[in-house]
Amino acid sequence: MTMSKIGCPMRSVFAVMAALMWLGIFLTGFKNVSWVLYLPAIGVTVAAISGVCMGAMLFGKLCKTS
Repeated sequence: MTMSKIGCPMRSVFAVMAALMWLGIFLTGFKNVSWVLYLPAIGVTVAAISGVCMGAMLFGKLCKTS
């Protein structure tokens, strides 16, 4: 599987999704939120900034069919 970058529309979706996750974490309180909630928020933020979605690459390798 090659490492391909996602397009602008998908990056925009990831950016909005990341902003909503970080807003929810902020409104709940950084000390009150479990550390597990930071994992998808960081992953989506990285995907929006870099254009590389690690989750899609991981599940692409796990669900590879011959």
